[in-house]
Amino acid sequence: MRIDETTRPGGAALRPLSARSVVLSVLLGAHPPELAVRDLARVVEPFGVGGSTLRAALSRMTAAGDLLRTDTGYRIGDRLLERQRRQDDALHPGERAWDGDWEMAVITAIGRGPAERADLRSRLTVLRLAELREGVWLRPANLRRPLPDDLGAVLQSFTARPAQPARDLAAELWPLGDWAATARALLDRAARAERPAERLTVFAAVVRHLLADPVLPPALLPAGWPGPALRTAYAAYQRELTRAVRRT
Repeated sequence: MRIDETTRPGGAALRPLSARSVVLSVLLGAHPPELAVRDLARVVEPFGVGGSTLRAALSRMTAAGDLLRTDTGYRIGDRLLERQRRQDDALHPGERAWDGDWEMAVITAIGRGPAERADLRSRLTVLRLAELREGVWLRPANLRRPLPDDLGAVLQSFTARPAQPARDLAAELWPLGDWAATARALLDRAARAERPAERLTVFAAVVRHLLADPVLPPALLPAGWPGPALRTAYAAYQRELTRAVRRT
C-alpha cells in the first residue's frame, strides 16, 4: 500500500499525510508544544518532510494562526491548545468508580440557528454524551469532569437512573461493536506498520478513534473491549515521538 492512500481498516480512515499534519502531530504530542526550528526539521525529516516543504508549511500555518513564532522556533497557537487537551484526555480520560448514576443534559434554549445547534451538538459529543432523543443527552456518570459553566445558559443537567437496563441503554446510544472492530483493525495495522510515515498515519487515526471512545464503565462494555489496548499502543507511540524530539 502507498502511504498517501486513504484506507478504511474496520471503518476508520487513514488520511493522507501532509506537511501540516506531520508538524501538528509532532507539536501536539510535545509538552510544552514548542520546538526549535532545527529540532522540528530533524524530527519531521523521517516522515518525508524536507527543508523547503517544512518552511512553506510553517509559513502557511503561522499565517493561519495554527502556529506562533517564538524566539527560537514555533509553538502551537492558542486555538489548538484545546485540541491538545482533548488528545491528552483521550489517553487519560479521568474515570471514577461508577455507582449506577447517569448524567442527563436537557437542552432548554430555543430559537437557536443551525450553526448554534451544530456547535452545541459537537460540544456535547466531545463531552462523551450521547443523544437519546432530540434535546436529551446522557451518559453514565463515571467521568471526573463537570460540564462547562457556559452550557448552563442552554441546558439543564441532572443525575438520573433510567428504568431501562444500563447495558441495553449503552448499546442503544453507542455503536460499540463498530467502535471495537475499528479499534482492533487499527491495533493490527499499528503492529504491522514499520516506516515512520506509515506509523504516524496509523496513530493519527488511532487518536481520532480514541476521541470517539465513549469511555463507559467496564460493566457496560462488551467482552474483550479493546479501548485499554488502544490507549496503551498510543501511549507507547507518544513516548517514541518524545524520544525523537528530545534526541540531540
